[in-house]
Amino acid sequence: MSKTGIIIVNTGSPAAPTSEAVAEYLRAFLSDPRICPMNPRLWRLILNRFIIPKRAPVSAAKYATIWTDEGAPLDAGMRSLAQKLGRACAHDDDIALIRHAMCYSAPFVEDTLADCREHGCDEVIVIPLYPQSAFSTTMAVKDKADQAIEDLDWMPALRFVESYHDEPAYVAAIADSVFQSGFDADAGDRLLFAFHSIPMTDIRAGDTYDEQTRQTARNVADALGLPENAWRVGYQCRFDKSRTWLGPFTREVLGTLADARRLFVIAPNFSVDCLETTHDIQDALRSAWFEADAGRTEDSFVYVPCLNDSPAQVDLIRQVVLRALSTPCVPA
Repeated sequence: MSKTGIIIVNTGSPAAPTSEAVAEYLRAFLSDPRICPMNPRLWRLILNRFIIPKRAPVSAAKYATIWTDEGAPLDAGMRSLAQKLGRACAHDDDIALIRHAMCYSAPFVEDTLADCREHGCDEVIVIPLYPQSAFSTTMAVKDKADQAIEDLDWMPALRFVESYHDEPAYVAAIADSVFQSGFDADAGDRLLFAFHSIPMTDIRAGDTYDEQTRQTARNVADALGLPENAWRVGYQCRFDKSRTWLGPFTREVLGTLADARRLFVIAPNFSVDCLETTHDIQDALRSAWFEADAGRTEDSFVYVPCLNDSPAQVDLIRQVVLRALSTPCVPA
Protein backbone atom coordinates (compact mmCIF):
# COMPACT_ATOMS: atom_id res chain seq x y z
CA MET A 1 0.00 0.00 0.00
CA SER A 2 1.30 3.43 -0.92
CA LYS A 3 1.98 6.01 1.77
CA THR A 4 0.91 9.53 0.89
CA GLY A 5 2.09 12.74 2.49
CA ILE A 6 -0.10 15.84 2.29
CA ILE A 7 1.52 19.29 2.43
CA ILE A 8 -0.57 22.45 2.58
CA VAL A 9 1.52 25.51 1.74
CA ASN A 10 1.24 29.24 2.29
CA THR A 11 3.52 32.24 1.86
CA GLY A 12 4.99 32.66 5.34
CA SER A 13 5.56 35.20 8.10
CA PRO A 14 8.56 36.71 9.89
CA ALA A 15 9.79 34.88 12.98
CA ALA A 16 9.10 37.91 15.17
CA PRO A 17 7.57 41.40 14.86
CA THR A 18 10.99 43.04 14.74
CA SER A 19 12.79 44.94 12.00
CA GLU A 20 15.54 42.31 11.88
CA ALA A 21 13.14 39.38 11.52
CA VAL A 22 10.97 41.18 9.00
CA ALA A 23 14.07 42.13 6.97
CA GLU A 24 15.10 38.47 6.82
CA TYR A 25 11.62 37.45 5.71
CA LEU A 26 11.33 40.20 3.10
CA ARG A 27 14.74 39.32 1.70
CA ALA A 28 13.66 35.72 1.17
CA PHE A 29 10.28 36.68 -0.24
CA LEU A 30 11.36 39.50 -2.55
CA SER A 31 14.38 37.58 -3.87
CA ASP A 32 12.17 34.90 -5.41
CA PRO A 33 12.59 34.97 -9.22
CA ARG A 34 8.79 34.87 -9.49
CA ILE A 35 8.62 38.16 -7.57
CA CYS A 36 11.77 39.89 -8.87
CA PRO A 37 10.73 42.64 -11.32
CA MET A 38 14.09 43.18 -13.05
CA ASN A 39 17.64 41.95 -13.54
CA PRO A 40 18.35 39.88 -10.39
CA ARG A 41 21.73 41.46 -9.72
CA LEU A 42 20.36 45.00 -9.93
CA TRP A 43 17.29 43.96 -7.95
CA ARG A 44 19.39 42.60 -5.08
CA LEU A 45 21.23 45.91 -4.89
CA ILE A 46 18.00 47.93 -4.79
CA LEU A 47 16.41 45.47 -2.38
CA ASN A 48 19.21 45.50 0.18
CA ARG A 49 20.09 49.18 -0.01
CA PHE A 50 16.70 50.80 -0.32
CA ILE A 51 13.59 48.62 -0.12
CA ILE A 52 14.30 46.45 2.91
CA PRO A 53 15.77 49.22 5.12
CA LYS A 54 12.67 51.31 4.40
CA ARG A 55 10.00 48.63 4.55
CA ALA A 56 11.22 46.39 7.38
CA PRO A 57 10.54 48.77 10.30
CA VAL A 58 7.18 49.81 8.84
CA SER A 59 6.07 46.20 8.37
CA ALA A 60 7.42 45.23 11.79
CA ALA A 61 5.21 47.88 13.40
CA LYS A 62 2.21 46.47 11.54
CA TYR A 63 3.03 42.91 12.58
CA ALA A 64 3.34 44.03 16.20
CA THR A 65 -0.31 45.08 16.15
CA ILE A 66 -1.53 41.61 15.12
CA TRP A 67 1.04 39.38 16.86
CA THR A 68 -0.35 36.81 19.29
CA ASP A 69 1.05 34.43 21.89
CA GLU A 70 1.10 31.81 19.11
CA GLY A 71 3.03 34.07 16.75
CA ALA A 72 1.82 35.55 13.49
CA PRO A 73 -1.86 34.80 12.75
CA LEU A 74 -0.94 33.09 9.47
CA ASP A 75 1.46 30.72 11.25
CA ALA A 76 -1.02 29.90 14.00
CA GLY A 77 -3.84 29.41 11.52
CA MET A 78 -1.83 27.09 9.30
CA ARG A 79 -0.70 24.97 12.24
CA SER A 80 -4.25 24.60 13.49
CA LEU A 81 -5.62 23.83 10.02
CA ALA A 82 -3.02 21.10 9.45
CA GLN A 83 -3.84 19.53 12.82
CA LYS A 84 -7.59 19.57 12.18
CA LEU A 85 -7.13 18.26 8.66
CA GLY A 86 -5.03 15.44 10.09
CA ARG A 87 -7.85 14.45 12.42
CA ALA A 88 -10.40 14.65 9.60
CA CYS A 89 -8.26 12.35 7.42
CA ALA A 90 -7.31 9.97 10.23
CA HIS A 91 -9.31 7.11 8.72
CA ASP A 92 -8.01 7.56 5.19
CA ASP A 93 -5.60 4.63 5.09
CA ASP A 94 -3.47 5.95 2.22
CA ILE A 95 -2.56 9.17 4.04
CA ALA A 96 0.54 8.76 6.19
CA LEU A 97 0.93 12.33 7.41
CA ILE A 98 -0.33 15.87 6.91
CA ARG A 99 1.96 18.86 7.36
CA HIS A 100 1.90 22.57 6.67
CA ALA A 101 4.79 24.44 5.06
CA MET A 102 5.73 27.96 4.05
CA CYS A 103 7.51 29.30 0.99
CA TYR A 104 9.64 31.92 2.73
CA SER A 105 9.73 30.99 6.42
CA ALA A 106 9.81 27.93 8.64
CA PRO A 107 8.61 25.27 8.27
CA PHE A 108 10.09 25.46 4.78
CA VAL A 109 8.80 23.38 1.87
CA GLU A 110 12.11 21.54 1.54
CA ASP A 111 12.17 20.57 5.23
CA THR A 112 8.58 19.34 5.10
CA LEU A 113 9.27 17.23 2.01
CA ALA A 114 12.28 15.76 3.80
CA ASP A 115 9.93 14.87 6.66
CA CYS A 116 7.67 13.05 4.19
CA ARG A 117 10.63 11.06 2.89
CA GLU A 118 11.71 10.14 6.43
CA HIS A 119 8.19 8.82 7.09
CA GLY A 120 8.46 6.53 4.09
CA CYS A 121 6.04 8.37 1.82
CA ASP A 122 6.17 7.30 -1.81
CA GLU A 123 3.53 9.81 -2.88
CA VAL A 124 3.14 13.50 -2.02
CA ILE A 125 0.24 15.86 -2.60
CA VAL A 126 1.24 19.53 -2.47
CA ILE A 127 -1.65 21.97 -2.04
CA PRO A 128 -0.81 25.67 -2.20
CA LEU A 129 -3.58 27.36 -0.23
CA TYR A 130 -4.20 29.88 -2.99
CA PRO A 131 -7.61 28.99 -4.47
CA GLN A 132 -6.83 31.11 -7.54
CA SER A 133 -3.45 30.21 -9.00
CA ALA A 134 -0.87 32.82 -10.00
CA PHE A 135 2.71 32.74 -11.24
CA SER A 136 3.86 34.63 -8.13
CA THR A 137 2.12 32.36 -5.61
CA THR A 138 1.15 28.89 -6.78
CA MET A 139 3.98 28.54 -9.26
CA ALA A 140 6.45 29.81 -6.66
CA VAL A 141 5.38 26.90 -4.45
CA LYS A 142 5.84 24.49 -7.35
CA ASP A 143 9.34 25.86 -7.94
CA LYS A 144 10.20 25.26 -4.28
CA ALA A 145 8.79 21.74 -4.32
CA ASP A 146 10.54 20.76 -7.55
CA GLN A 147 13.87 22.14 -6.34
CA ALA A 148 13.54 20.44 -2.96
CA ILE A 149 12.81 17.05 -4.50
CA GLU A 150 15.82 17.45 -6.79
CA ASP A 151 18.05 18.43 -3.85
CA LEU A 152 16.78 15.46 -1.83
CA ASP A 153 17.55 13.13 -4.76
CA TRP A 154 14.12 11.62 -4.22
CA MET A 155 11.54 10.36 -6.71
CA PRO A 156 8.09 10.27 -5.08
CA ALA A 157 4.93 10.31 -7.17
CA LEU A 158 3.85 13.95 -7.02
CA ARG A 159 0.40 15.44 -7.26
CA PHE A 160 0.36 19.23 -7.33
CA VAL A 161 -2.95 21.07 -6.92
CA GLU A 162 -2.70 24.22 -9.02
CA SER A 163 -6.11 25.71 -8.27
CA TYR A 164 -9.44 25.02 -6.64
CA HIS A 165 -11.23 28.29 -7.40
CA ASP A 166 -14.15 26.45 -9.01
CA GLU A 167 -14.37 23.64 -6.46
CA PRO A 168 -18.07 23.49 -5.45
CA ALA A 169 -17.16 23.09 -1.77
CA TYR A 170 -15.00 26.23 -1.95
CA VAL A 171 -17.69 28.35 -3.58
CA ALA A 172 -20.27 27.06 -1.09
CA ALA A 173 -18.00 27.76 1.88
CA ILE A 174 -17.26 31.34 0.77
CA ALA A 175 -20.94 32.02 0.03
CA ASP A 176 -22.00 30.60 3.38
CA SER A 177 -19.44 32.69 5.25
CA VAL A 178 -20.94 35.82 3.67
CA PHE A 179 -24.47 34.69 4.51
CA GLN A 180 -23.55 33.80 8.10
CA SER A 181 -22.01 37.25 8.58
CA GLY A 182 -25.47 38.77 8.20
CA PHE A 183 -25.31 39.99 4.60
CA ASP A 184 -28.70 41.05 3.22
CA ALA A 185 -28.72 42.44 -0.32
CA ASP A 186 -32.45 43.15 -0.16
CA ALA A 187 -31.84 45.50 2.77
CA GLY A 188 -29.19 47.45 0.83
CA ASP A 189 -26.01 45.61 1.83
CA ARG A 190 -23.25 45.44 -0.78
CA LEU A 191 -20.39 42.96 -1.17
CA LEU A 192 -16.80 43.75 -2.20
CA PHE A 193 -14.56 40.87 -3.26
CA ALA A 194 -11.04 42.08 -2.39
CA PHE A 195 -8.29 40.15 -4.18
CA HIS A 196 -4.53 40.59 -4.04
CA SER A 197 -3.26 42.33 -7.17
CA ILE A 198 -0.55 41.01 -9.50
CA PRO A 199 1.53 42.75 -12.21
CA MET A 200 -0.09 43.00 -15.63
CA THR A 201 3.14 41.63 -17.12
CA ASP A 202 2.17 38.27 -15.60
CA ILE A 203 -1.30 38.48 -17.14
CA ARG A 204 0.21 39.25 -20.54
CA ALA A 205 2.57 36.29 -20.09
CA GLY A 206 -0.39 33.94 -19.72
CA ASP A 207 -1.31 34.05 -16.03
CA THR A 208 -5.05 33.31 -15.74
CA TYR A 209 -5.38 34.71 -12.20
CA ASP A 210 -7.63 37.55 -13.39
CA GLU A 211 -10.10 35.12 -14.97
CA GLN A 212 -10.09 32.88 -11.92
CA THR A 213 -10.74 35.70 -9.44
CA ARG A 214 -13.64 37.03 -11.47
CA GLN A 215 -15.06 33.54 -11.92
CA THR A 216 -14.88 33.02 -8.17
CA ALA A 217 -16.72 36.28 -7.52
CA ARG A 218 -19.34 35.41 -10.12
CA ASN A 219 -19.87 31.91 -8.72
CA VAL A 220 -20.21 33.17 -5.15
CA ALA A 221 -22.57 35.97 -6.19
CA ASP A 222 -24.69 33.46 -8.09
CA ALA A 223 -24.72 31.10 -5.11
CA LEU A 224 -26.01 33.98 -2.98
CA GLY A 225 -28.52 35.02 -5.63
CA LEU A 226 -27.10 38.54 -5.82
CA PRO A 227 -28.14 41.06 -8.47
CA GLU A 228 -25.38 42.73 -10.48
CA ASN A 229 -25.53 45.97 -8.49
CA ALA A 230 -24.98 44.20 -5.17
CA TRP A 231 -21.34 43.21 -5.62
CA ARG A 232 -18.03 44.40 -7.02
CA VAL A 233 -14.48 43.08 -7.50
CA GLY A 234 -11.38 45.02 -6.45
CA TYR A 235 -7.65 44.40 -6.05
CA GLN A 236 -5.15 45.73 -3.54
CA CYS A 237 -1.52 45.73 -2.41
CA ARG A 238 0.39 46.63 -5.54
CA PHE A 239 4.06 46.46 -4.61
CA ASP A 240 5.27 49.47 -6.58
CA LYS A 241 4.07 52.18 -8.96
CA SER A 242 6.69 51.52 -11.64
CA ARG A 243 4.59 48.71 -13.11
CA THR A 244 0.95 48.40 -14.13
CA TRP A 245 -1.04 46.24 -11.73
CA LEU A 246 -4.30 44.35 -12.07
CA GLY A 247 -7.24 46.55 -11.13
CA PRO A 248 -9.57 48.20 -10.35
CA PHE A 249 -8.12 48.89 -6.91
CA THR A 250 -10.33 48.34 -3.90
CA ARG A 251 -10.17 51.96 -2.76
CA GLU A 252 -11.39 53.09 -6.16
CA VAL A 253 -14.24 50.59 -6.04
CA LEU A 254 -15.42 51.95 -2.68
CA GLY A 255 -16.86 54.98 -4.46
CA THR A 256 -19.16 52.79 -6.57
CA LEU A 257 -20.60 51.29 -3.38
CA ALA A 258 -21.14 54.55 -1.53
CA ASP A 259 -24.90 54.03 -1.29
CA ALA A 260 -24.54 50.73 0.58
CA ARG A 261 -26.40 50.40 3.85
CA ARG A 262 -23.50 48.22 4.96
CA LEU A 263 -20.36 47.27 3.04
CA PHE A 264 -19.25 43.66 3.44
CA VAL A 265 -15.68 42.87 2.37
CA ILE A 266 -14.29 39.39 1.79
CA ALA A 267 -10.84 38.29 0.55
CA PRO A 268 -11.50 34.91 -1.12
CA ASN A 269 -7.95 34.30 -2.36
CA PHE A 270 -6.63 34.15 1.21
CA SER A 271 -7.28 30.87 3.02
CA VAL A 272 -6.01 32.11 6.38
CA ASP A 273 -6.11 35.64 7.75
CA CYS A 274 -2.75 37.41 7.59
CA LEU A 275 -1.19 40.87 7.62
CA GLU A 276 -2.88 41.90 4.37
CA THR A 277 -6.38 40.90 5.42
CA THR A 278 -5.95 42.24 8.94
CA HIS A 279 -4.15 45.51 8.27
CA ASP A 280 -4.79 46.45 4.65
CA ILE A 281 -8.45 45.44 4.63
CA GLN A 282 -9.78 45.42 8.17
CA ASP A 283 -7.87 48.56 9.18
CA ALA A 284 -6.81 50.62 6.15
CA LEU A 285 -9.81 49.91 3.91
CA ARG A 286 -12.17 50.38 6.83
CA SER A 287 -10.58 53.77 7.54
CA ALA A 288 -10.97 54.79 3.89
CA TRP A 289 -14.64 53.82 4.02
CA PHE A 290 -15.36 56.05 6.99
CA GLU A 291 -13.14 58.91 5.79
CA ALA A 292 -15.27 59.12 2.64
CA ASP A 293 -18.39 59.73 4.73
CA ALA A 294 -18.03 60.76 8.36
CA GLY A 295 -21.73 60.13 8.92
CA ARG A 296 -21.45 56.37 8.50
CA THR A 297 -22.11 54.21 11.55
CA GLU A 298 -19.44 51.86 12.89
CA ASP A 299 -21.39 48.77 11.86
CA SER A 300 -21.60 49.89 8.21
CA PHE A 301 -18.28 48.15 7.40
CA VAL A 302 -18.18 44.38 7.91
CA TYR A 303 -15.11 42.26 7.21
CA VAL A 304 -15.91 38.62 6.51
CA PRO A 305 -12.99 36.53 7.87
CA CYS A 306 -11.09 33.95 5.84
CA LEU A 307 -12.15 30.33 6.20
CA ASN A 308 -9.10 29.82 8.46
CA ASP A 309 -9.34 26.53 10.40
CA SER A 310 -13.13 26.37 10.30
CA PRO A 311 -14.98 23.07 9.74
CA ALA A 312 -15.91 24.34 6.26
CA GLN A 313 -12.23 24.87 5.40
CA VAL A 314 -11.23 21.48 6.77
CA ASP A 315 -13.97 19.78 4.76
CA LEU A 316 -13.01 21.75 1.64
CA ILE A 317 -9.32 20.85 1.80
CA ARG A 318 -10.17 17.22 2.54
CA GLN A 319 -12.28 17.15 -0.63
CA VAL A 320 -9.39 18.70 -2.56
CA VAL A 321 -7.12 15.97 -1.15
CA LEU A 322 -9.53 13.19 -2.13
CA ARG A 323 -9.88 14.61 -5.63
CA ALA A 324 -6.10 14.80 -5.95
CA LEU A 325 -5.77 11.19 -4.80
CA SER A 326 -8.01 10.13 -7.68
CA THR A 327 -5.90 11.87 -10.34
CA PRO A 328 -2.85 10.32 -12.03
CA CYS A 329 0.51 10.87 -10.36
CA VAL A 330 3.28 12.81 -12.04
CA PRO A 331 6.76 11.37 -11.35
CA ALA A 332 8.87 14.00 -9.59
